Amino acid sequence: MVCDNPSLSLSLSLPPPPTPSPTGYPFALVYRRFLFHQSASVIHLFHTLSGLSLAIFNFGSQVYHSALCIIVQFLFLRLMGRTVTGVLSSFIFQMAYLLTGYYYTATDEYDIKWTMPHCVLTLKLIGTAEQKQGALSSTPSLLEVCGFSYFYGGFLVGPQFTLRNYQSLVSREMSDCPGQVPNSAIPALKRFSLGLVFLAIFAVCGPYYPDSYYLTDEFEAQPFWYRCVFILLWAKVNLYKYVSCWLITEGVCILTGLGYNGRSKTGEPQWDACANMRVWMFETTPLFTGTINSFNINTNAWVARHIFKRLKFLGNKMVSQMATLLFLAIWHGLHSGYILCFTMEFIIVNVERQAQALVKDSPTLTAITNGPFYPLIYVVQQFIHWLFMGYPLVPFCLFTYDKWLKVYSSVYFCGHLLFFSAVLILPYLRKALVPRKAKSDKKEN
Repeated sequence: MVCDNPSLSLSLSLPPPPTPSPTGYPFALVYRRFLFHQSASVIHLFHTLSGLSLAIFNFGSQVYHSALCIIVQFLFLRLMGRTVTGVLSSFIFQMAYLLTGYYYTATDEYDIKWTMPHCVLTLKLIGTAEQKQGALSSTPSLLEVCGFSYFYGGFLVGPQFTLRNYQSLVSREMSDCPGQVPNSAIPALKRFSLGLVFLAIFAVCGPYYPDSYYLTDEFEAQPFWYRCVFILLWAKVNLYKYVSCWLITEGVCILTGLGYNGRSKTGEPQWDACANMRVWMFETTPLFTGTINSFNINTNAWVARHIFKRLKFLGNKMVSQMATLLFLAIWHGLHSGYILCFTMEFIIVNVERQAQALVKDSPTLTAITNGPFYPLIYVVQQFIHWLFMGYPLVPFCLFTYDKWLKVYSSVYFCGHLLFFSAVLILPYLRKALVPRKAKSDKKEN
């Protein structure tokens, strides 16, 4: 959904996460204090058992679903390796298992069940069979695959990371002092604290903006402007539960060393290898693409590598984007709301790209946006941005057409009307506002 680096989902690329838990931090501290210098087998076993304990605590006997898929994936790696057949077999089996789980467990409400972490695991397991950047020198052992899959810093809600990075962690390479416990306690504490701030905001404000309010007579009785503002604030507040989960789990990854990302140009260690959020960009960008680029980063990168780039044979970037978004919609579940959400995102982002190109190529519009009215333009742009960021989130969170159709009817399908109208009007505005030279230069480029 982004021009050159398609961060194709608003993550949206994860079903609603459970209340974030700091349980991973004690496991990370035990690993640092007692196991860091132990053999790889001991570390794999610890990561497997600790992650399994979290899985059993949350989902009980349903943990067998993840265990079965991990074993099957290991067999794919052992018998087929990273061949085309192995990659396709992995993709088909893991996605088919996930979608079958959705089919038999889905309801019209949000339920915490085994499919929630399994969608994260599905991408992780599919990724072990491919990705040249994370290519493996040899076939991993079953214990190694289990440790990678159940790693407590990413099993429940992500982030996505490669098996190669996990191997580097176990071999003590993921550290600012190779071979030694990383000096990552302070960076981890910072992300944990920031996650708690967003969690507190969601805990305080979330009850004022419940999904269920959309379906009440009280919501329908409110004036149009109120319904629009509610969508805006509801979207902003509810996305904070994702933000808090990812920041807290990122802190766990940093504490273990998995978040180590080399050193900056100034020689400072970087701990953003597992970052799923660019918080400052998320809070300040007035662009849809800016929010997408700042949100659920690792899942977006996974989709770009494993889905979007593999669709080059289609010969059309827009068609590849549409196919990738269809994958994301199905990966989230079988409800109609997911399809509509990503369809609207596709339209909104492509309209934004056209509008940005128009402003850039039009001297008049460029002068206005860079002039003294920019602060006002920014405020208006932020309002529009968050209103229509929330607009596609409505079907995503309400799932079924009878629910999201009621909400869209109450706001007179304003998002559809605005963006479909923009698709028709922008070409005419371009003809009127862009000099011929700029048009010809654009065609040459």
